[in-house]
Amino acid sequence: MKYRKKAAPRVVAIGGGTGLSTMLRGLKKKKIDLTAIVTVADNGGGSGMLRQELGMLPPGDVRNCIQALSNAEPTLTKLLGYRFKDGSLKGQSFGNLFLAALDGMSGSFEEAVLTMGEVLAITGRVLPVTNANVQLCAEFTDGAEIVGECEIADYKKGSDARIRRVWLSPEKPEPLQSCLDAIAEADLILLGPGSLYTSVLPNLLVDGIPEAVHASKAMKVYVMNLMTQDGETEKYTGADHIRALFDHGGAGLFTRTLVNDLPIPPDMLPSYAAEGAFPIEADAAELAALGVEAEYAPVANWEQGLIRHNPDALADAIMALYEKEHPRRVRGSLR
Repeated sequence: MKYRKKAAPRVVAIGGGTGLSTMLRGLKKKKIDLTAIVTVADNGGGSGMLRQELGMLPPGDVRNCIQALSNAEPTLTKLLGYRFKDGSLKGQSFGNLFLAALDGMSGSFEEAVLTMGEVLAITGRVLPVTNANVQLCAEFTDGAEIVGECEIADYKKGSDARIRRVWLSPEKPEPLQSCLDAIAEADLILLGPGSLYTSVLPNLLVDGIPEAVHASKAMKVYVMNLMTQDGETEKYTGADHIRALFDHGGAGLFTRTLVNDLPIPPDMLPSYAAEGAFPIEADAAELAALGVEAEYAPVANWEQGLIRHNPDALADAIMALYEKEHPRRVRGSLR
């Protein structure tokens, strides 16, 4: 009789923006089967330009995740991150153009993303949450309805109103079947970190995605942001973030949240405070009242004036949380 080790945990990370790609850089080093499900609602910057001129889905968030998981030669990875400094391509990422070329050669954006992943020999998979061309819409507490991710942020910065709800246009676009399959087969589902309304929530507005998360038997964890965000979540507490997620994805979407407890140096805060951004307060009792257990860990990092998650510390904390409930064990099977 021979024994084999239990298969690697299947981990699905749902989100977008720099938060998701930062987390992926740490998770790729773990012995897990990793899938990233990424929003395609961006309409600004280089992604917005390509979306408008070529009619393709925005490549930026997806490209960042592919780069984070890449095992290609350092020069190639650096090349993909290069941004043009002059001319009509000023500010555009070469990686975005590379993905745009693959999109033109492929039958779908999903196929282009998978091909780019193969070229860069990534660890795991990156999947756009939908192939539909969607726009993010928001209703504010002052009654205003705004269309477009960038336009939403601009309006919020000029208003004291909070975002009441967000939705996609067209509403409830069809998800990729591969996303639904990944969620159904997952052992661990991670939401965030990332911009609440423009990186995390858009994924939950795709038809079937929140239902698949609810139906999954996986451990489900929301990775709490470190700071509130100008244009989205000023004055939000951790509980406010979770209420917004439950309002859009259904109460009980997840039962745990991972929160940073490493104090951020006071000299790092003034520049953020000038933009209305502050460390998020996540009170365990308040979170428990929402049915969410808080796990605290030192997962923050700061350098070059930016406060971000520490990729390795975050990955360690995530896997420690998973292993606490699912201790490593040998599962016997007769070969």
